[in-house]
Amino acid sequence: MSTIEFNEALVGIQGNLFSFAQNFTKNREDARDLTQETLLKAINYRTYYTPNTNFKAWVFTIMRNIFINQYRRNSKTRMIFDQGDEDFLMVSQRSNIGSPSERLAVKEITEKIENLNEELKVPFKMHFDGFKYKEIADTMELPIGTIKSRIFIARKRLMDQLPDYQHLDN
Repeated sequence: MSTIEFNEALVGIQGNLFSFAQNFTKNREDARDLTQETLLKAINYRTYYTPNTNFKAWVFTIMRNIFINQYRRNSKTRMIFDQGDEDFLMVSQRSNIGSPSERLAVKEITEKIENLNEELKVPFKMHFDGFKYKEIADTMELPIGTIKSRIFIARKRLMDQLPDYQHLDN
């Protein structure tokens, strides 16, 4: 595939890429950034594309990988246990945790989450950032049952490792 053909193929799927990016980011500006970064990375790595294979799938995989990598870098969240929403309540980085014991609890829980292996940590964090099981499954290119199982296992491991916080009241 020549450089001109490659660039034409990229232009041809740009609209689809943007729609796909919006499904990931839920934000128009972030979707534009993700699309642009994907296009640049595809151009920079065009020598890795194997001709006569699914070009669209190759570019969409680049986008998915960029999104997951950005998500991993940016998902610095803190969690505290709560009996309400599926045993956890998200507390954003900007929230003002008051007492030293609350800060210690958040630190301890965050450390346990960060110590989960990647295959459990990524879907777990995505789920509690508001992504639906199907969205996580599509993003990670895994069956929805696998995603549900990994989130369940992550939750169980955290509950086993942090029994003192299972009934923490807000």
